Amino acid sequence: QVQLVESGGGLVQAGGSLTLSCAASGSIFSRYTMGWYRQAPGKQRELVARITSGGNSNYADSVKGRFTISRDNAKNTVYLQMNSLKPEDTAVYYCTAVRQFNLSWGQGTQVTVSS
Repeated sequence: QVQLVESGGGLVQAGGSLTLSCAASGSIFSRYTMGWYRQAPGKQRELVARITSGGNSNYADSVKGRFTISRDNAKNTVYLQMNSLKPEDTAVYYCTAVRQFNLSWGQGTQVTVSS
């Protein structure tokens, strides 16, 4: 299995930026599709962004043009750069890793955007 640890969350004003990091260990990172999910209070968990082992990425419509997902296989790390943050981006953000039948989740990191 792969272990995932998120970092970089915090409090930011609307219009500001944050970059989340997810450090992976315990498996072959480069073979996994990596993603970021988020769950806001009272809302269902939603996919924010995803990047495949081949480097292809996709985004939720709500964050397209503002967020960028990237990965550094040498560092076993995936990132989520978040720009032009809005209050509705407030949520716990979770890092995910999936390959074949293996699915892993991080514990999450809180992002709070003040208005």
